[in-house]
Amino acid sequence: MNNNNPQKIEDLIGENISGQSTREKINYVAIIGLGVMGRGIGQAIAAAGIDVLGVERNQKIAEESMDAIKTNLDREIQRWAITKSERQSILSRVKITDEIDQITNCDIVIEAIDEDFGAKEALFQKIDTLCDPETIIISNTSTLNLTKLAEKTRRAEKIIGMHFLQPVPKVPLVELIRALKTSDDTFTTVKHFAEQLNKTVVEVYEYPGFVTTRVIVPMLNEAMHVLMEGIATAEGIDTAMRLGYNQTMGPLELSDTIGLDEVHTWMETLFRELGDLKYRPCPILKKLVREGKLGKKTGEGFFKYNQLGQKI
Repeated sequence: MNNNNPQKIEDLIGENISGQSTREKINYVAIIGLGVMGRGIGQAIAAAGIDVLGVERNQKIAEESMDAIKTNLDREIQRWAITKSERQSILSRVKITDEIDQITNCDIVIEAIDEDFGAKEALFQKIDTLCDPETIIISNTSTLNLTKLAEKTRRAEKIIGMHFLQPVPKVPLVELIRALKTSDDTFTTVKHFAEQLNKTVVEVYEYPGFVTTRVIVPMLNEAMHVLMEGIATAEGIDTAMRLGYNQTMGPLELSDTIGLDEVHTWMETLFRELGDLKYRPCPILKKLVREGKLGKKTGEGFFKYNQLGQKI
């Protein structure tokens, strides 16, 4: 070692073999909101060997969310995607609670509640009062203004967006969204966290819809208009797009997978924020949402599905 430039012992113990700082390694993550997206995020994090605390509004919803995670893992076993021991390992890393005060010891807190700005604003303020000033707060919002949410806290530099796509455990992509004051340190830490989850990161600067939502929504909407106008059947539309453009699933099944209520919310928000008619929700989407036919999670949307989420 060159004694003219001695390396501090704290620097030595703070690095692992790969050169990544162990102080940036995330070991305990809270997820507030255990809907379809929140459960998927929790499963992906636990599968990466990281402990997860799932928080819901009350104990009944929390227990139902845990049951849903178990059911999803059982489906993965039936598909030969995971083993029983892997299922048990994932579940051993997931705890649930209805007491938000338990998030205080988490390295990162992920907000995954509905796309309602007022609700997210109130939640961010609550998290801000509970957690250590160094705790990073992540929003999974896909359309809302992250900078405005950050302004409601005392840690704007510690606020960042992390937009996962459905199904979270399988899609190898995450968008990291910088708010106006997000620091480079925060971005780097969360990038390393995403890499712990084996996700490819795309850096995005804040704008309504980011990249994936803004680009995919017009295609989903147009496919719905094609169906409504009787140009082709739902199956015909999806077959044409799958085979013609090498997509893993067609736009209508993709909408069902995301959740038609979620797609509707994306469209309404983008239409309101950008004013472009291409984001105005197709009437057939509004009709299905009114009828409670929300896609795979309810068993019916543009198609019908069995309990394994397979078309029938």
